[in-house]
Amino acid sequence: MRILLDGMGGDNAPLEIVKGAVWASKEIEDEIVILGDENLIKAELAKYEYDRSKISVKHTSEVILQEDSPVKAVRRKKDSSMVVGIEMIGRGEGDLLVSAGNTGALMAGSTIILGRIAGLERPALASVYPILGGKASLLVDAGANAECRPNNLLEFATMGSIYMETVLGRSNPKVGLVNIGAEEGKGNSLMKEAHQLLKATERLNFSGNVEARDIPAGACDVIVCDGFTGNIILKLTEGMAWSILKLIKKKFTEGAVAKMGAALLSGKLKEMKGAFDYSEYGGAPILGVKGPVVKMHGSSSANSVKNTIIKGIPYAKENVISIITEELEKISEMEVLSSSADE
Repeated sequence: MRILLDGMGGDNAPLEIVKGAVWASKEIEDEIVILGDENLIKAELAKYEYDRSKISVKHTSEVILQEDSPVKAVRRKKDSSMVVGIEMIGRGEGDLLVSAGNTGALMAGSTIILGRIAGLERPALASVYPILGGKASLLVDAGANAECRPNNLLEFATMGSIYMETVLGRSNPKVGLVNIGAEEGKGNSLMKEAHQLLKATERLNFSGNVEARDIPAGACDVIVCDGFTGNIILKLTEGMAWSILKLIKKKFTEGAVAKMGAALLSGKLKEMKGAFDYSEYGGAPILGVKGPVVKMHGSSSANSVKNTIIKGIPYAKENVISIITEELEKISEMEVLSSSADE
């Protein structure tokens, strides 16, 4: 298997990207190709001992920046590490693309160059959502689509369920629709219509609406919402988690007794920090495009890069895109039959 890594994407490129690639190469048998400025990347690689047969560099002369307009950047910066990587996936020259670059550009480039899965209206970002004391959930959409229609949320739920089953190994995952109340009649017209669609789809294990306060407790396996809501949920959770950890650290360093308590509980505190640490969970796959593309956080550390590479491999190996395509075709057929019956 050949993994393509955008060496110039993100705030910490190429330093953390290269380090993460080296770490990952020591845990997998697959080949990693780092795309970007050859001189910069090779200078970073020179700092490490690694199996040179497992990591190579493909030179690209341009970089898509975070402030670039997504569509314009994809069309004008043809020799950027991101665009070259997407095109290689499209030509079958790579099996998985991982990037911490401009989210809009990665989404636009993947959609324009690779194309959408047949029958799909909008691709989505699927982000692993940590659950304290339990198995992580999957949030779809995590920020790709600020405005959605009811059928888009049905697509997100379907793709999220397949990813959870196939890649994360959760059989018959429970699907919840983010809403302002748990009752079926709650929410605006979008939520009400989406609820009825999800409820009527036999393929989904739909458990109904889920309130935001219940998400951190693991109320469902697949959290479905529009990208605007999803991105706010992720960032609020991340901010709250680190604020709580800072407060705990402060309280445990106030006086000798508190420090003794911290020493006794150091193992448990590290476990708590690890549960909140997004770098342990890897990146967010772009579900719905005709190729395995995974988006990392813009400020990804080497640990995040390593975990994204390792945990992204099953996405490519388990034929997820074909399974999603088949399920969406079934949904389309059901909609056609339903429309014919109404007529």
